[in-house]
Amino acid sequence: MTSTAQAQASGARTAHPEHLGHVIFITAAAAMGGFLFGYDSSVINGAVEAIRDRYDVGSAALAQVIAIALIGCAIGAATAGRIADRIGRIRCMQIAAVLFTVSAVGSALPFALWDLAFWRVVGGFAIGMASVIGPAYIAEVAPPAYRGRLGSFQQAAIVIGIAVSQLVNWGILNAADGDQRGELMGLEAWQVMLGVMVVPAVLYGLLSFAIPESPRYLISVGKHERARQILSEVEGSEVDLDARVTEIETGMRREEKSSFKDLLGGSFFFKPIVWVGIGLSVFQQFVGINVAFYYSATLWQSVGVDPSDSFFYSFTTSIINIVGTVIAMIFVDRVGRRPLAIIGSLGMVIGLALEAWAFSSNLVDGQLPATQGWVALIAAHVFVLFFALSWGVVVWVMLGEMFPNRLRAAALGVAAAAQWIANWAITASFPSLADWNLSFTYVIYTVFAALSIPFVLKFVKETKGKRLEEMG
Repeated sequence: MTSTAQAQASGARTAHPEHLGHVIFITAAAAMGGFLFGYDSSVINGAVEAIRDRYDVGSAALAQVIAIALIGCAIGAATAGRIADRIGRIRCMQIAAVLFTVSAVGSALPFALWDLAFWRVVGGFAIGMASVIGPAYIAEVAPPAYRGRLGSFQQAAIVIGIAVSQLVNWGILNAADGDQRGELMGLEAWQVMLGVMVVPAVLYGLLSFAIPESPRYLISVGKHERARQILSEVEGSEVDLDARVTEIETGMRREEKSSFKDLLGGSFFFKPIVWVGIGLSVFQQFVGINVAFYYSATLWQSVGVDPSDSFFYSFTTSIINIVGTVIAMIFVDRVGRRPLAIIGSLGMVIGLALEAWAFSSNLVDGQLPATQGWVALIAAHVFVLFFALSWGVVVWVMLGEMFPNRLRAAALGVAAAAQWIANWAITASFPSLADWNLSFTYVIYTVFAALSIPFVLKFVKETKGKRLEEMG
């Protein structure tokens, strides 16, 4: 690279836009997809027991209705990239917003259990799209000097979406006098909970009309002048726009399109580095984190907690999730990925083991004894805190960094697919496992949290401070 080109590249990396507030607005608008991701993933928590009662279904069938959205997630995530490359990032967001809206209305007004399941799949497809498009758009629009901080908006939006959904559910339940099937606005309370998602879904759609298309996409379809205008807005007028357009074009030409066959090799079908990515994804889910967001209200009610209080505890868990995520954002570049993962695993082992002990007690008048009840509540919050400050963020960071350039896209796809499958396995199995033996269910999650420690120590390499080109 010539000295001129180096200076131009350095200028792009350190460029500070005059209207940073506008850039933050663009990022926040795109991150609304993450908010909906979190909201839709967690809102079902408030409807589980009401669905069981209304449709008179057992735990196995109920679990499939809850988990079936993950099938839509997998399909949406797998197809979002191609859709966005064909019609643009903004149009893709608008499609997701429409699907979110339609899913919210359909889920609120189901005429049968299979109908509810169908709308869950539609909503899942939108989640899958949002999980891919939001981070990609933010990375392509954010000024290089701010990319890391603005990129964190997506994860922050997800955990805020989870917390808001729990708070809204709690408010609706109280308005319905603590009865999930109580009448509210002509519907049952649980239907209102699912229908409220129309509000953020419509807001997401409206905001998508107020933000610009990605300069990278515009350049890919030959709209160079519009790309220059947007680059000027988000990176500042001092940047050499012609040089930036050339830099983006050059980068796009150099990108290698990885395929599934590139991942094959080694002793066990995939290359070792791919198995490490799959392992990170599977361990992230097999500690049972989504039980805390899909079933926490049901869990607390099963051990005698009042429904209104159970929803409040679910909300406080979501606040702890936000706190842990902020801690991870602060320390992931300071402490490193591996140390955070190990610290998180140790904390999760303690929290999960205490929950397993507490739930092993016999219920007295349908409730846990006072000591075990408090231990279970505190341990649940400890578990979520340590997950959020470690595996909740670290896995996504590492999956984006650990693969060689020529494998990255395809390997990320396989690791993400493994994560959705593991998520489905935990979500679909929990109700039946809990009916069988709740304490032993948490023992299983504790074992996986413990096994994640030697896995990280033996197979996971630190990626802090390394250039992507160094990964091999």
